[in-house]
Parts: sequence; C-alpha cells; structure tokens
Amino acid sequence: MGDWGFLSSLLDKVQSHSTVIGKIWMSVLFLFRIMVLGAGAESVWGDEQSGFVCNTQQPGCENVCYDWTFPISHIRFWVLQIIFVSTPTLVYLGHAMHVIHKENKLREQLSSPGGNQLLKMPKYTDDKGKVKIKGNLLGSYLTQLVFKIVIEGAFILGQYYLYGFIMVPMFPCSKKPCPFTVECYMSRPTEKTIFIIFMLVVACVSLFLNVIEVFYLLCTRVKCGSRPRPHKINSAENPATLLVPSWPTVEDALKQNKMNMELDNSRSIGGSLDGAKEEKRLLSGH
Repeated sequence: MGDWGFLSSLLDKVQSHSTVIGKIWMSVLFLFRIMVLGAGAESVWGDEQSGFVCNTQQPGCENVCYDWTFPISHIRFWVLQIIFVSTPTLVYLGHAMHVIHKENKLREQLSSPGGNQLLKMPKYTDDKGKVKIKGNLLGSYLTQLVFKIVIEGAFILGQYYLYGFIMVPMFPCSKKPCPFTVECYMSRPTEKTIFIIFMLVVACVSLFLNVIEVFYLLCTRVKCGSRPRPHKINSAENPATLLVPSWPTVEDALKQNKMNMELDNSRSIGGSLDGAKEEKRLLSGH
C-alpha cells in the first residue's frame, strides 16, 4: 500500500473541491479498489504464473501459453485502470488549485491599504478557500467526469474482450513451440473469479456514480439559471383575484332585466308627472 500513498494524498485533496457524489466516488475508489487491490488481490494472484501448469515438458511451451492466455496480468490491468481513471480528477485538481492560488492573491490585493478598487471580486472561492463549482470550474469538472466515464467503460469492455469475467480452470493451447494442443491449468480459479466479479461490480458502481454526478450538476445548473417568478402576496386587504373571466349566469340575466324594467317604469312615471305640471301651468296662465 505504500506505492499508493502519493496518489491517495493527491486524491484526498479533491474531496474539498468536489460535490457530494464526487466524495462518494472517492470513498469507493479508496476503500473498494485501492485497499482491496493492495490487501487481498495481490496475494491471491501471487501464484498466477508459478501455479500455471501445462501437461507438457516442451521448453518454452508453458511460458508461451501463459502469455497467450493472459496478455496482461489482472493485477496490472486493474492498476492501470485506477491510474487512468484517476488522471482526469488530478487534472481538475490542478485547475482548482490554480484558481485558488490566483484568487488568494487577488484577495490579498483587495485587502491591502492601497488595493485597487477596480479589481474584480473573487468569483470561485470564499474567504475560507472553499471552491464554488461554477463557470470555468464547472466546465472543467464536467469534462473530467466525461473522460472518467469513457475510460471506465473502455476498461470494462477491455477486460471482457481480454479474458472475460470468469476464470476457467483449464486453458487449451496450441501455440508454438508446443508440439501439439496442450492443456494448461490455473490455480485457485474460483477465488480469482470472485475477485474478478467484485472488481467488475465496483467499476460499474463508479461508472454509475459518474453518470449520476453529470446529471446532478446539469440539473443544478439549470435550476440555478432559471429565475423564479414573482408571486403576489394575498391577504385580507389584498385578496387573490381570479384570472379566469366570469360569464353571466341565468340569475344575473333575470336581475338585470328586472333592473331595466324598474328603470323604464321610473322614467315613464317621471315623464307623466312632468306633463301634468306643464298642463297645469298653461291653464293657470290663461
């Protein structure tokens, strides 16, 4: 595990500059890949070549058959997988550290007595140095996630095409300098199959977490980018109004007709009274 110390210390710094899902992915990488690979898998595959036995005495035949059966050892394949998958994260860490250093210098210039007031305020970090994933950092973070998804998927397919996901106990081999088809046998195939399936499941879980994190960041970005609409506050003094147009009912029409009839009657009565007064005035004048 001492060989993984430098990589583990670098990846540990990414914890404070990633999302919650990214921290879960980092925990899966440390606990279920690096630790399991260093503690258990190396001891299981310790006799990978020494325990590979073929039923022939032809010199060189056994080595040729082992190289044909396993173009690359499972342990070395998984080591390459972890290194390649972690490389985009380390590139993002370098970008984040550069942004933090740049904005710390900018914050020092602003806090100095003769600080230039025309300088921009720090955009990606706060006073405690915590990174806010947005803008260029968001693009860098999404890019490294996409690269990790592609690399993880490529290694899973590569493992399938190289030697499958099950360790068979017997391998027939007819490569030169073998004089005929010989049978070669691998030691502890069941135990090695369990480790192969375990590492495959962990790789699929890591791939799934990366995909979920991409959708999480995109959904968060869309949600933050959309502006909330202003809501009208309703109260007793300012009741809510219905926007749906109200249509007159039959009762409203009857009430309106009754009001119109009363208005016409009042006008007719008023007109007759005015006519009587005018007639009385004319008679008194004569």
